Amino acid sequence: MATTELSESMAQPSDAQLFYALRSGERTAMVSLYRRYASVVYGLALSILKNPQEAEDLSQEIFLSLWRGGGYNPERGSLSSYLMLLTRSRALDKLRARGRKLKMIERVGQVNLGEPSGVTPLERATVDECSERVREAVASLPLKERQVLELSVFSGLSYPQIAARTGTPLGTIKRWARKGMLQLKEDLKALIE
Repeated sequence: MATTELSESMAQPSDAQLFYALRSGERTAMVSLYRRYASVVYGLALSILKNPQEAEDLSQEIFLSLWRGGGYNPERGSLSSYLMLLTRSRALDKLRARGRKLKMIERVGQVNLGEPSGVTPLERATVDECSERVREAVASLPLKERQVLELSVFSGLSYPQIAARTGTPLGTIKRWARKGMLQLKEDLKALIE
């Protein structure tokens, strides 16, 4: 029996073989790679993001990137190292984006609520101008994308909750949110940089 287990383990393709098979269009290669690394990718994403839904979304993004070709080169290193580095990098990007979004919302909230703050008239005018540009950018989004982002950001709903509330497939909700965020990023590039 030990000989059978040894021969089965030797018959398993390497990560590089699976990657090349994936590049050749063999869909089963992706299934094998996903089974091999999904829990590790998700675990790392969760340890950084501390949010199961965001970790799940990021895991899907990582494997979608691999499916589309990504930047992996088997000659430059192991697939596991590549996936861990990519997951860590994108998770940290999400944390930074989350922080920027929260700061923007706090600023807009302070100005809109009329809370006293120790800001000068020039700073208040700058915040007012930024707030107006954000409102205009959000208003210019297509209705579906705007609604998803408003439910997510202002109501604090997760994408699955939005999908359930609107009766729209989860993948569609995620696509609308991503398109909306990319459009906002483009429209507000001057404020972010």
